Amino acid sequence: MANLGYIGLGAMGGQMTSRLLDKGHRVTGFNRTKSKADWLVERGMTWGTSPRDVCRAADVVFIMVTNSAALQGVAEGPDGFLAGLAPGKVIVDMSTVSPAVSRAVAAQVREKGADMVDAPVSGSIITLQQGKLSVMVGGRQDTFDRIKPILDDVGPRVTRVGDNGLALVMKIATNLSLAVQMLAFSEGVLLAEKSGIPRETAVDVLTHSVIASPMVQYRGPFVLKMPDEAWFNVNMMQKDMLLALEMGRQLDVPLPTTAVTNEMLTAARGMGLVEQDFATVFNVLAKMAGL
Repeated sequence: MANLGYIGLGAMGGQMTSRLLDKGHRVTGFNRTKSKADWLVERGMTWGTSPRDVCRAADVVFIMVTNSAALQGVAEGPDGFLAGLAPGKVIVDMSTVSPAVSRAVAAQVREKGADMVDAPVSGSIITLQQGKLSVMVGGRQDTFDRIKPILDDVGPRVTRVGDNGLALVMKIATNLSLAVQMLAFSEGVLLAEKSGIPRETAVDVLTHSVIASPMVQYRGPFVLKMPDEAWFNVNMMQKDMLLALEMGRQLDVPLPTTAVTNEMLTAARGMGLVEQDFATVFNVLAKMAGL
């Protein structure tokens, strides 16, 4: 049993904390909106009054926040986790943020005698609950070796891809493909539907065909009925697409399908669909197709 902390108990962070509790770990958690974490307190999580307090209470602290600004927000100031650090502690940031920002925060962590890795995940709430989540890690080898047994309790595939920031690069490279795949899937469904094939039939055929990646299998049915609560909304996906496009410019890697898909996400924002799951690019395309 490890003495863990978790900062950011939204949909994904909350489910990860629940899984860590199931594995027998002791967890102290903090979330900006406390009511969203009440169910975890009922399951045995200890409530921390601030990121600093969580960091003081735990040996290894996980973080799952929405963007670079949010990471800096929970790190800095008198109540930030940097204020609660002591030598030997480890920060495991599972957020998808700018690699440059992550490296800068990691440098501040090391000034305290602690260490930090970036450890974004690939998968969804469903894959997490099924125990099929994969974790990518960027950071020092000795720190990775120390925390890997804990990460194994999050998902069965844990891979160190290199130094700090490189796991975030890998995550951004993964996420751009999710959105591009969803747009291509939507094109196929709409082409079939406008030809006279029922939408339900087209979705069933495509999600059991050679193009059915795990993402298409679990998110493809969203074109029939969007979830009441987004798994990964338009804002969150567009953040990752913009990070990818910026990296593409810096590295001279053309990302044409990423650019087009990003414009469809912008269209979704213009249509007031920003809080929906990013699979709503289907609805944007359907409207353009006259459906």
